[in-house]
Amino acid sequence: MTPIDAKLQHQITSQVNLALAEDVGTGDITAQLIPSDQTIKANVITREDAVLCGSAWVEEVFQQLDKSVEITWHAKEGEQLNANQKIFSLKGNARSILTGERCALNFVQSLSYTASVAREYAQLVADTKLTVLDTRKTIPGWRLAQKYAVTVGGAQNHRVGLYDAFLIKENHIMAAGSIENAISQAKKIAPGKTVEVETESLDEVNQAVTAGADIIMLDNFSLDMMSEAVSTYGDKVKFEASGNMTKQDLLDVAKTGVDFVSVGALTKHIQAIDLSLRVVKD
Repeated sequence: MTPIDAKLQHQITSQVNLALAEDVGTGDITAQLIPSDQTIKANVITREDAVLCGSAWVEEVFQQLDKSVEITWHAKEGEQLNANQKIFSLKGNARSILTGERCALNFVQSLSYTASVAREYAQLVADTKLTVLDTRKTIPGWRLAQKYAVTVGGAQNHRVGLYDAFLIKENHIMAAGSIENAISQAKKIAPGKTVEVETESLDEVNQAVTAGADIIMLDNFSLDMMSEAVSTYGDKVKFEASGNMTKQDLLDVAKTGVDFVSVGALTKHIQAIDLSLRVVKD
């Protein structure tokens, strides 16, 4: 699991601030129906199996909204949850809890879904050498959050953005003139940065290996072509399979010997885990 570093914490703070601003606006008028000094207890449960992710966002919601609200966790980040399991409890000012409820749950339900999907993919290949990676197909503004959720689920991150590694695709190759030119320029621009090249044929694989790529992406290759690429060049370079990969594909891809498989579905097919907050008698 990727730790929450200063960069991610800054994003958590910003995301929660924006979420509260768009939801609360000039004030929660429904919460004003409740006496300002009334206190309550509430439990949050999941209505379906899931991997818990997003506890730091919940903490931040009430840190910004009302620091006096007490949060008690009944499950840990990354824990496998069962339907109807209690995740956390809240105790404190009724207005604050009910105002922050939806904002807090929105973060947890979305991030827990991503973590749950990542867990499914990662577990399928747990007994192989294949590593499941995410992609940059994320919700704008949620890049670090979703990539964090992927690692909570047990899969791993591809490059975070356009700045931390080269991924030379077809259009880059066309503009640079050739695979060799593109790789040569990459090594001059940022020595030491990983250079990955997307290929569409075994001939392009050969060109990329010869030019000194670190990782070669096999885009929509057949299983036989993947196997041939690995058997021919596997001692010289790492291979990544890509192209509409589904859970059904993973074990067959693992058998070809490739090192990585990138799966856009981890972060682009967004759904939400069904959560519920229930006020309980003190």
